[in-house]
Amino acid sequence: MQIFSKELKDTDVRFRLSFPPHCLQHLDFAGNNLVDLHVKDSCGELRVIRCLKRDGDYDKPVLSKGWLKFVADYGLRADDMVVLHREDDHNLGSQFRIEAKRRINLFREEDWGEVTRAN
Repeated sequence: MQIFSKELKDTDVRFRLSFPPHCLQHLDFAGNNLVDLHVKDSCGELRVIRCLKRDGDYDKPVLSKGWLKFVADYGLRADDMVVLHREDDHNLGSQFRIEAKRRINLFREEDWGEVTRAN
């Protein structure tokens, strides 16, 4: 099940990735302001990416610790897209799957292609 997809902005690839608050319903913060997400990338590697939410009325979540390593490993840049899915893999121990996509133009048709790992 897809939780969110987002076209990346400069801030997303340089600092942290923010995403819509309605996605919080899919994450278990257990009363805390942070949760470590166990995420499988397209290479099948298990990653731990921290998700933080702010206190108060504005609880827009962000991916922080571990996010910039993912950005670097896949060579992501502004205008690429990231998609986060809820997907349990009990063998790997992940609860989510993350995809990186890049806009491609073929024969004047625009589409999204998978970004393979750069490092």
